[in-house]
Order: sequence, then structure tokens, then C-alpha cells
Amino acid sequence: MKAYVGLNILMGINQLPDTGMYWASDIFIGNAGFKKTMTARRFEKLTQYLQLCDRESEPVRGERGYDALFKVRPLLDVVENTMWDAYTPNRCLTVDKCAIVMKGRFSPTQYMPSKPLRKGLTVWMLCDSRSGYCHRAKIYVGKPDEDEAAASLGYRVVTSLVRGLEGQYHHLFMDSFFTSVPLLQRLLRDGLYACGPTQPGRKGYPEVLRPRNVGKLSQGEFYQCQRGNLVATVTRDVKVVSCLSTNSAPGIVGISPGRQQRETDGEGESDSMESSGLSFGIPRPLPLLLYQENMRGVDLCDQLRECYQVGRPCKKWWRYFLWFYVNLCIVNAYIILRESRGGTPPAGFNGKQFTQRHFRVRLAQQLIGDYQGARGMERAARKRHADSPIEYGHRLERMSERSRRCRNCTNKGLRHESVFGCKICNVHLCRGGCFSEFHK
Repeated sequence: MKAYVGLNILMGINQLPDTGMYWASDIFIGNAGFKKTMTARRFEKLTQYLQLCDRESEPVRGERGYDALFKVRPLLDVVENTMWDAYTPNRCLTVDKCAIVMKGRFSPTQYMPSKPLRKGLTVWMLCDSRSGYCHRAKIYVGKPDEDEAAASLGYRVVTSLVRGLEGQYHHLFMDSFFTSVPLLQRLLRDGLYACGPTQPGRKGYPEVLRPRNVGKLSQGEFYQCQRGNLVATVTRDVKVVSCLSTNSAPGIVGISPGRQQRETDGEGESDSMESSGLSFGIPRPLPLLLYQENMRGVDLCDQLRECYQVGRPCKKWWRYFLWFYVNLCIVNAYIILRESRGGTPPAGFNGKQFTQRHFRVRLAQQLIGDYQGARGMERAARKRHADSPIEYGHRLERMSERSRRCRNCTNKGLRHESVFGCKICNVHLCRGGCFSEFHK
């Protein structure tokens, strides 16, 4: 099973359209390492019969103890605790959602027309703003029960993600889907600061900062209102933005980076005093500057995760979560290795920079190790001779009851069918000279 996972990791680096192409006889497509590790049929059977739970004990919908994530619950119990304990959270954390593309049937699948991935599964993530490490992930499984429906979805998601951080005064940054006055007040009581844009029509937002009372704002103009540690801000940058924060004081303004512009005189020539150009920045209140700087943790994690996808599309929804968490664990392990060594590459690496690709290749090699399937060890023990393919174990045998196209004739542009072939190469061949000609 370790070798099976290692091959799936390598498939994310060396991506081919079809799984069987890794075992192809074509020297330009087939992979010798895959053939040495296990056969294509062995890999397909492991994929077919892979399960994470005891399906016979699964409760049906409506029974007591029903769990929509029962098929992946053993994996979640192990992975979530490990991710939480392996990395100490830094001061700034990000709460946001990511989408998993899915082609199977699963009721919580959402249709999001405004997103690049229009149809997929939603996962809420708590990530470190500086490194992108994912501390906790929560899968969306549909509408909650009646006893949980009193609070909004964003309120319940954030409070569940930050469970265990009470009293440590971390700074949470979230988007407008989560930010609300009741949530920030609850987090402040629990000893957590928060910041994020919000909708001005939400309950608890100051009436004096609503659009009908503020009027038209010029670029850079802003108004703020404070109640205790909670500061509400409305400003205009490209458009009007409303923001709530408990980690900044009102009245503090910073200048955001602006574009370089060159002033010219009436004749079109640049002035000598302004030849270097002037940088015009837009004044912004402190909450928006902090949000712009630290609302990137989930994006960093997604960038690392999307580089080398693990797993293949299928019709079983739980497999998407399986490979999502495997990929997420690889990203977290890479971040821990990178930060624990301070940017220094591990021993034995001769390159300039130890990237995630090098980490994944080393991880796959360690998982596979010296493992060889039974057929691979049998093939390696036999005597090899270049002039006699039979010494390799290649024999002309009956492949199936149904005839298929001869591979050697197909390579020459001819069409002949045969029920015979070579089982080691997994190709059909004619009984004439195609067998010896193909193996040359």
C-alpha cells in the first residue's frame, strides 16, 4: 500500500492522460519504475478494492449515529489530529474556503457560477497567513440540523475551526461571507482578534455607516465607528468597502502602493525634477491594510496543493476527499521541512533550491523503497538475453476469447486481429512473425 500511494504521488508529477500509459510498451511513454514496482493489473485492483471503513456497519440515513462522512471518517480522525498537533500556529491566521472538483454524485456538491470551478465540493480551511500551513479543514455536508440552524453558517464554521485557540489572542482574517458583528464579539470574548470585510446590511452593523447615510465617498475617504474594541470602517478604493475589526484602533491610516506616473510639461518632455517619476498611493485605514497583507494563507496552500494533483477522477465521491487529504498532508509536511531547516536543503541534495517537486519525488521513493511485485521479482531473477525474448519470460499465449488488434501490425499501419499475444507486455500479436518482430 505504501508503494501504491508512492506511485499515485509520482503520477501527479509525471501526468499522463490515462493510467495504463505508465505501463505502456512504448519506450517514450511507459515508465520503467512503474513496471518494476507492480503490474498495471495489480494497480487497478488496488484502486478498485480500496476502502477506508467497514461498509457493513455503516448506518443508513435516518438511523441514530448516521454520518454523511462515514466512508472517510477513519481518515479524518487521524489526519485532523496530526495536522493540529504538528505545527504551532503563528499570530496571523486565515479562514477561507476552497473547492474540490468532483465528477461523481454527492448531495452536498455545490454549483458556484461565479467561481472558476463551477461545480465542486466545499472545504473550509484554517491556514497560517505566513506559510500557508493548513491547521484544520472542515467539509461542507449540507444543511445543518434544526438545533444547529439558529446560528449562521459562517458563524458555526469559524467557531468550529478555531476551537482550541481560545485565550491565545491570535489574529483571524476572513472574507465577507464569515464576518459579522455577533461573530467578532464571540471571538473577542474567547480571546481572539478578527478582521474582515462585511456586508453593510448585516445585523449589528452601525446605522450611521450604511450606504444611505454615508453618501457618495471620494477615493481614499473613509469613516469609522467604534464600540469597545469593535471598529467598523467604510471607505472607497476602487469601490465602497465595509470592514469590521477588533485588532486595530481607529484613525490610523497607511498608504497603499500606487502606480508610478511621470509628469510632463506642455511640450511633452519630462521635467528634470520629476524624471524619476512620482508614486501616488491611496490612503487606506489600518484594518484594510492588515487584511490585504494577511488574507493569503488559504491561497498559498491552494497554490502548493494544485501544482501536483494526486489521484484520478472517478465516480466515488469519497475518493476525492481521500486524495485531497493526502495531497494536503504532503503540502503540510513540505512546509514543516522547509521551515524547520530554515531554507537549507536536506542532506544529499545538490541543487540550488529544494522545491516541492523534489520533496514529492523523495517522498515517493521512500514510500516505494525496494518493493517489487511478485512478477517483477520473478522477472528480475530470470536470465536475460537480447536475442531470445523467451528468456525474459515472454511467450505467445492465448490472451482472451475475443480477438483484438495486433499491436505489431497496428504499428505498421495494418489491421489484423488475434486472440494470442504476450501477457507480460499485455498486447495482442499475430501467431506469425509478429511475436519475434515486436520483441526486437
